[in-house]
Amino acid sequence: MATDIKAALRRQRIETPSWAFGNSGTRFKVFAQRGVPRDPYEKLADAAQVHRFTGVAPTVALHIPWDKVDDYADLARHARELGIGIGAINSNVFQDDDYMLGSVTNPDPGVRRKALGHLLECVDIMDLTGSDTLKLWFSDGTNYPGQDDIRSRQDRLAEALAAVYDRLGEGQRFLLEYKLFEPAFYATDVPDWGTAYAHCLKLGPKAQVVVDTGHHAPGTNIEFIVAFLLREGRLGGFDFNSRFYADDDLMVGAADPFQLFRIMYEVIRGGGYSERVAFMLDQCHNIEPKVPGQIRSVMNVQEATAKALLVDGDALAKAQAERDVLGANAVFMDAYDTDVRSLLAELRGEDGLDPDPMAAYRRSGYAEKVVAERVGGAQAGWGA
Repeated sequence: MATDIKAALRRQRIETPSWAFGNSGTRFKVFAQRGVPRDPYEKLADAAQVHRFTGVAPTVALHIPWDKVDDYADLARHARELGIGIGAINSNVFQDDDYMLGSVTNPDPGVRRKALGHLLECVDIMDLTGSDTLKLWFSDGTNYPGQDDIRSRQDRLAEALAAVYDRLGEGQRFLLEYKLFEPAFYATDVPDWGTAYAHCLKLGPKAQVVVDTGHHAPGTNIEFIVAFLLREGRLGGFDFNSRFYADDDLMVGAADPFQLFRIMYEVIRGGGYSERVAFMLDQCHNIEPKVPGQIRSVMNVQEATAKALLVDGDALAKAQAERDVLGANAVFMDAYDTDVRSLLAELRGEDGLDPDPMAAYRRSGYAEKVVAERVGGAQAGWGA
């Protein structure tokens, strides 16, 4: 059984976000750290370190215009030289002043054209970098009753999504993200998985839903959403992070590792453990070092996956068929309570990696190296 689990773990791929390597903070303060990247090329260099020590993080998601460069083909070449690749392209239609009342759902047709133009530009960047995935998140919505017509905003959203869908090339797709609230506190235009699913279903198979684990109301059963979307063939991927209160974007598995295990079980149970369901991180490391924060996050996903792979499917099915409530739960909990760290350390050793990625990174001297080298210039952060 251990051999099968190791083989499955070797297939896992976890995408890191470029923005996790820049400065970030709370609504009140962005905290600067020494050695933070100053441009997308240095972000890729940091991301390559995560892959170097974990072996399962070979791609990096870009955020446009935060990662805007003159030559995207050259950026992709740089990534390849570092031993990694460009992953999902994330659009940004929430930071310009023009988007105060929305982007693709804005009542102003000129603003809508501007927003759509950016989304189509992101597909152009996909072509140049070899990316096959566009990630769409909209902060659009309203803060007050009567501010705008809810139904009309859905019509505008559908029109924009259709235009993007028609622009996608062979083998490309977009993932539609949803969020319960913020900054639209009265009516968010894509507030939940049902809204995202309905829009994607109407468009076709290249439109799928991405589940950000921090974008739900307290108590939401995220694993149910995962199971449903997998059953319908519409789960495109995850933005993994952890939340205590709202969309905290903390290290995945930090707040509720049991939830992460439950999610990964449903992914495996539903046949989602494949290249078409992207495991992406979406985190901001505000007080912890950037690269180690990503390494620890990747390890947390690996541990949850290993435990989920340990669930005895036959024993669980038998207990469920016999209506043995406690027996079925015990099978589930036995897997979760198993310490898989030695298994993962053994796997890494077999693959030529250090069994302890965190310790290996500390010994590498990379953190000290970039602090010494990255002097001058403007550090990357929110909006850059």
